[in-house]
Amino acid sequence: MKIPLFDLTRQYKSMREEMLKKIDETISSGVVILGQNVEEIEEKVANYVGTNYAVAVGNGSDALLLALQSMGIKQGDHVLTTPYTFFATASAITRLGAVPIFVDVNEDFNINVDLVKKQIESDNLIKAVIPVHLFGKSVNMDDLKAVCDKYDVKILEDAAQSIGSEAIVDGRKFKTGSIGDAGILSFFPTKNLGAYGDAGMVLTDSEEIAQKVKSLRVHGARQKYVHEEIGYNSRMDEIQAAILNVKIPHLDEWIDARIKIAKKYSNLLGNFVKCPEVPGDRTYVFHQYVIRTESRDDLREYLTNEGIGTAIYYPIPLHLQKCFSFLGYKKGDFPVAEKLSRESLAIPIFPEIKPDEQDYVVNKIKSYMEVRS
Repeated sequence: MKIPLFDLTRQYKSMREEMLKKIDETISSGVVILGQNVEEIEEKVANYVGTNYAVAVGNGSDALLLALQSMGIKQGDHVLTTPYTFFATASAITRLGAVPIFVDVNEDFNINVDLVKKQIESDNLIKAVIPVHLFGKSVNMDDLKAVCDKYDVKILEDAAQSIGSEAIVDGRKFKTGSIGDAGILSFFPTKNLGAYGDAGMVLTDSEEIAQKVKSLRVHGARQKYVHEEIGYNSRMDEIQAAILNVKIPHLDEWIDARIKIAKKYSNLLGNFVKCPEVPGDRTYVFHQYVIRTESRDDLREYLTNEGIGTAIYYPIPLHLQKCFSFLGYKKGDFPVAEKLSRESLAIPIFPEIKPDEQDYVVNKIKSYMEVRS
């Protein structure tokens, strides 16, 4: 069998007519930049996540940059984040002339909040923290928010992989992206809610932050051709917004399917590899299903030969990336992140995967691990 890590075509086939109709309506309208579709998806996402504002931008990387700048982060500020995440989380910090400060993660891939507290207490230049809800699993936002509130440190949630997941704060459930001063989403095609190209969004309850992002996304102009500051060209185009408007009613259904698939993997593979754990006080929407094994590279080669798609998220932690060498970190500084980078392997998960395909993946992993043991 040939089983991809992710298959965009199956989802498309199920909604092709509706999708083509919406795209045709959009192009026929003659409004293809910042029109009705963008306004609609901003409203729908804000309602879904539970924020006052949602501002559509060009992609998730831009969302991080524009959100940080709109929160007042500037040159020389220290911004705390995880070394175990996609590159854009940290690059957004450096693009503003601020300094990324890394702290290690827990074994569950997410930032270690106890280490965050220690770092904040010892560094008065820290102005913000970017927690990443990695692979769709919520960070412990209850403890993180208590620490940041105490020391007046802003929170920008990187919810690029976690739309729909929840965390409990002060006994109440909140969607990720709605808890901090601002949050961001990515609608990259492989995300749980994905466009057919690049698209992203900034989430916030702050009118000031929302208006700032709206200005920055159009070259720093609140009024056309009147530029109050130097901004960017980062607009979600109407076609991508139209696609997202067609897809968003199905999001919870797709999340439920991912959770069901993940449960099956965990039940069948738990004795053979380390499977992701689902915390009782938070939700896990499984943007990726990531297993761990010390024989990761050999297992991956075996699965590839058996026609099974896999991916490594992430092979090199950010503190060991050449472009961040100026920060002065070295191998061994963040041992958990480095261990995860050696052991983690994403296996196929998407709502349309067939039961026999998942069984094939499970049986091949079992077969390999049994022979190895």
